[in-house]
Parts: sequence; structure tokens; C-alpha cells
Amino acid sequence: MTWETVIGLETHVELATKTKIFCSCTTAFGGAPNTHCCPVCTGMPGTLPVVNEKVVEFAAKAGLALNCTVNRSCKFDRKNYFYPDLPKAYQVSQLYLPIAVNGTVPIKTESGVEKDIRIHELHMEEDAGKLVHDPWIDQTKADYNRCGVPLIEIVTEPDFRTAEEVVAYLEKLKSTLEYLGVSDCKMQEGSLRCDVNLSVRPAGSEEFGTRTEMKNLNSFKAIARAIEYEAKRQVELIEEGKRVVQETRRWDENKDATFSMRSKENAQDYRYFPEPDIPPLELSEEYLEKLRAEQPEMAAEKMARYQAEYGLPVYDTEMISTSKAMADFFEEAVAQGAPAKEVANWIMGQVMRQLSAKGLEAKEMPLTPKTLCRLIALVGEGKLNRNTAVKVFDAVFDSDGDVDAYVKEHGLEQVSDAGLVTEAVEKVLAANPQSVADFKGGKEKAFGFLVGQTMKELKGKADPKVVNETLRAKLKE
Repeated sequence: MTWETVIGLETHVELATKTKIFCSCTTAFGGAPNTHCCPVCTGMPGTLPVVNEKVVEFAAKAGLALNCTVNRSCKFDRKNYFYPDLPKAYQVSQLYLPIAVNGTVPIKTESGVEKDIRIHELHMEEDAGKLVHDPWIDQTKADYNRCGVPLIEIVTEPDFRTAEEVVAYLEKLKSTLEYLGVSDCKMQEGSLRCDVNLSVRPAGSEEFGTRTEMKNLNSFKAIARAIEYEAKRQVELIEEGKRVVQETRRWDENKDATFSMRSKENAQDYRYFPEPDIPPLELSEEYLEKLRAEQPEMAAEKMARYQAEYGLPVYDTEMISTSKAMADFFEEAVAQGAPAKEVANWIMGQVMRQLSAKGLEAKEMPLTPKTLCRLIALVGEGKLNRNTAVKVFDAVFDSDGDVDAYVKEHGLEQVSDAGLVTEAVEKVLAANPQSVADFKGGKEKAFGFLVGQTMKELKGKADPKVVNETLRAKLKE
């Protein structure tokens, strides 16, 4: 039997406000345990929450950018549950009237699938704390610093059929939120994390299977692997005549498998009721129009502009504009006078190679546009050849070092003296008579060998074009 995987996502996004959703405590990442909290965010008796206006603004901006209907009226609700990482035993969220509903996110996968992913709703809520287990004393301790950090939860319809579609959606979502400036989306710090609801059914069936939920996945790689594993697990259960249990599961990165955490709660289990301490929010049309007007140039718009303004190919613009940080880097380098195509080539080649090797995102890159511009200028001026420039790039990448100082210190400036090049060519030809004879006999590979030997003689500092021209001229003599 052929099986179809059905997936829906709940993505939690930490908003980039300086203070929490209902109090003035800092949202800064880290800090000593239980130092970023107060009586309000820990729910002490007699305290009252006050809504952070910036949270509402960021949530509304995200809703508009995701093609949602932003509700003019919305309100908060209490979601009741007894978890040790939430000291007041309830979470303030939005169930009945969320801030935004019915959006769409168009995606395109690497294999060419294009589809619209429907957003069921986007709502605001507060984050919980975290539990830290100390194996030395076999105790679990609670850190409430994260309690009250503002989140938006973006809930999709079950429109995904593959892990590839899920990753394409999350990449598009992450890019959109970064361009808006509403979140830093640092997955390693929990700023963007995903719950995956997954079920399987016979291909062609309209009826949904029993779903499981995998909690708090915080890397694209983990999400893809967890989806593949869980789909296979459910299919094997059904084919063995067993049944899938509706439950919450966790992904174990080390064991490459999912494990049961608890039975899955339904909405009625949380005993939602309207939050009595926070009045409903009313958003005017003028307010929403102002937010629409403030929306920045997004990735698709940048792609179109880069093609029109700089004549860049579609592929180049896709690679540059997916990340806001990379697009900013590109634009600053071009603004400083570097040719747009040269900057694009360096970004798609050496910059992305280094980022991948070091596991960095573009916004974490130590190299500045100014340094790359200087390197491009030295190549353009004939003072460095391309191969040497790449070596210099690698050397200064981590420290954003002084390119000119490095070139001078290591004696890397390109040999431009025609006499020195001619002298090196003559020395190589004299030392390799068999290769000269092979070339004159029609073996073109011998020419490549002679070029390599000449570059070696000149310690890689010559212009390959000049070496080629001088060699051919000498071989004709």
C-alpha cells in the first residue's frame, strides 16, 4: 500500500521586544537563573499584567506580511495546566479571538513543487520557563527567566506532504520575519521553534489518520529527520495491525528517534476561559494602514530590483535575498563601489563556503562589506590574482583583518613585471623539454602542466592570463 504523510505546523516565534509581554522584565537571552523575572511574570497574587504595545505591533505586522486578516478586535484567554516551568499554572494565550487568521505563504521546494500553505491563525501568548536537570545531584530545577517572553504562534492547516515542503515553508517564514525585524529567529536560542503534527493515511484517502505531535524542534535538519522517522514509525505500526496513539512525542537528536512524552491534550483539557485581567484589544483601520505603510522591501521585491538595477541572474538574486543579513551585506558592498556581479560571485562562492564550514548564519558573519570591497578592488587593480585573493579572504574572514597589511606581510602582491614572468617561463620551458615536445605534438594537457609549473615558480603571485599569453608566445618561437 502507498501511504501519504499529512503534516501541520505550530511555529513559536519569540518577538524581538526589549521587555516581556506583560511586564518590564528584560527579554535578553541567558542571564543567571531566575534573575529576569518579577512578581508579574511569575504570577504572584495581587499582580496585574499590562500588555506591551510593541508585542501587538509586531504580531500585527507579521499577520499582514503573511497575508492574514488582522482582526480589529482580539482578546486574551487563559490556558490552564500544571507544568512546573509555569509557576502560575496557566498561560495567557489567545484561543477564541486571535489577532490574525486565514493567511497564505507561497512556497517552492528545491525539487520544483509550488503550493500555497494556508495559515489557520496567528496568535500572541507568553512563553513558559525551562527545566534544567542536574544529573550530579539527580534534581530538576526551574529557571523562570523565559516566563512572559512574548511569542506569536503561527498555526498552519495540514497542507504539507513532505519534509521538503516543511523546510521550504520554515525558510520562507524565517526570512519574512527577519525582514520585518519582529524576531531574530535564532533557532539555537529558541527564538524560532516548531511543533510538528503528523499523521499518515492511504494515498487517495480523504480521512485523516491519528496524529502525533513532536515538540520544540529547533533546527531544519532535526525537523526533516524527525518527520521522516515518525512517518515511517506510524506506517510500520499500522502495517503490523497496531494503532497509532494520539500523543506528544519528543525528538532525540542523539538516538535519531522520537519518544513518547505524554498523551496529547485537546482544547477542552486546558479549560480555556477569557483572561479576566486584560481587556479586549481594539485596532483601528488607521493603525493597520500605518503598519502596512511601514512594511519594508521584502525578499521577492529585492530579487526583482537586483535583476532590474544590477542585471543579476535570477539564481544570484535568490541566493542573496533569502537572508536579510546577506542582502544588507550585498547592498552595503555595492554602495561602497564594488561591482554588483563581483560581490554576488564572492557571496555565492567564498562567503557561503565559509559560513557553511563554520556553521554560521549571515548575521553572525565577522567579515564586513568594507573588507570584501578592498579585496575585490585589489583583484580589479591587478595587485592580487583570484587564487591568492581567496587565500587572503580565508585568512582575514574570522578577524575581519586588514587586507592590505596581510598582503604586504606575506609578500602576496601579484607579480606584474613582464620581465620576471618571461624569465620564469623560460626557466620552466628549459626544465621540461618533454612537456614542450608533447604540447607541440598536439597534447593540450601539457600546456596546463607548464602553466602550473610557472605559477609555482612565481609562488602563485602572477596573473594567470599574463602567464598563459607569455607561455604561448614562447612556445611559438
